[in-house]
Amino acid sequence: MQATRWAQGWMAFGLLWFLLAIALAPTNKIYQQGLVVFVWLPVIVFAWPARHRLAEVWRAQRVIYTALLALMAWALVTLAWAEVAEPAREAKRLLYILAFLLFFPIFANGQPERVIRIMQWGGLGLALTALLAIIHFYGYANHHWNVRLQGLGELSHPILGGYVIGLAAIWMLHWMPRHLGLQVLWVVALALLGIFVVASQSRGAALALLLSVLAMPIYCRDQRARIIAATTLVLAMLTFWLLEPLVMERGASYRPEILMSSLHMIAERPWGGLGAAADYRVIVHGLKFDHAHNLFSHVTIQLGLPGLLLWCIVWFAVLREAWRARESLLGRGVLGMWVFSFLAMQFDAASLTGTPRAEWFITWLPIGLASVLTWAQANAGGCDKIPRSS
Repeated sequence: MQATRWAQGWMAFGLLWFLLAIALAPTNKIYQQGLVVFVWLPVIVFAWPARHRLAEVWRAQRVIYTALLALMAWALVTLAWAEVAEPAREAKRLLYILAFLLFFPIFANGQPERVIRIMQWGGLGLALTALLAIIHFYGYANHHWNVRLQGLGELSHPILGGYVIGLAAIWMLHWMPRHLGLQVLWVVALALLGIFVVASQSRGAALALLLSVLAMPIYCRDQRARIIAATTLVLAMLTFWLLEPLVMERGASYRPEILMSSLHMIAERPWGGLGAAADYRVIVHGLKFDHAHNLFSHVTIQLGLPGLLLWCIVWFAVLREAWRARESLLGRGVLGMWVFSFLAMQFDAASLTGTPRAEWFITWLPIGLASVLTWAQANAGGCDKIPRSS
């Protein structure tokens, strides 16, 4: 049933909605409602017909999903002492996360190229939104070029927008087309994505993007990967030389002090944490910050050391699966996205069990894509190739 043309079209639109509507939807409420219709509902409808595919994923990635279910169960337990207005609503969000992760193996249905193809279109769409944001911000709104660029829609936050666009640049680098004409389009799209990240002045996103590209030759051992890494390094050095005052003027943005304050908060409640979705503030020199600016310390503050352990098992098991599949096209893409996301998590991301938002791109999206590695096959074409059907 999930393999029929109408079902595939429904789910393909759902993945595109997740990737693009975060920038294009008029309001966040419409974005969330669209996810209900185009992502959660297909999972409910097709989960039973696709049970054999889901069983394959369970057998192949038992460690990931055992730890994931344990993490969700522990998060439910912590709601007992969390100071949240609606515990039932927070529990429902955990179900949304599970549904989102199940969406990918149901949609792929044993064919990873389906997911890659939609991700490619999504990357092109995000490049277009980057162009629109640049035109609107510096042209229509007439901001000076040294003002931090704000993206469209939910990507208006310079840091989170930089992370989403930077991650798109990573998967676009790994999943380039074979046709020369499309490769020219890809180069233009990558340039727009890179310009957006630089203009957002998100140093965490820029550093994560740079280090991720430099890591490509480790698992993508061809000449093109080395050329891309070398070219990116030269461009990064030139950009830093030109924009050094902008890069350095904000200093460390209190990140070391925030980390130390977060560790003190963890020490006060190391085992149970504050509870899933609990609101808190990190106080540094009288200043209040909304979160820990680091996903791992954020998870520990809310879910305690048990939550941190379970999250680390899930996250690093994804790395193991991607490394095992590094000879496949999908495997290399997931590896690149994992490296970028891991680095991004260190600087600002601090939402794990919240509603779908920009942070989902660097937390749950790589995990969802990793489930499709169950059917990934080696592609002898190299890191720069995609299936001919794309």
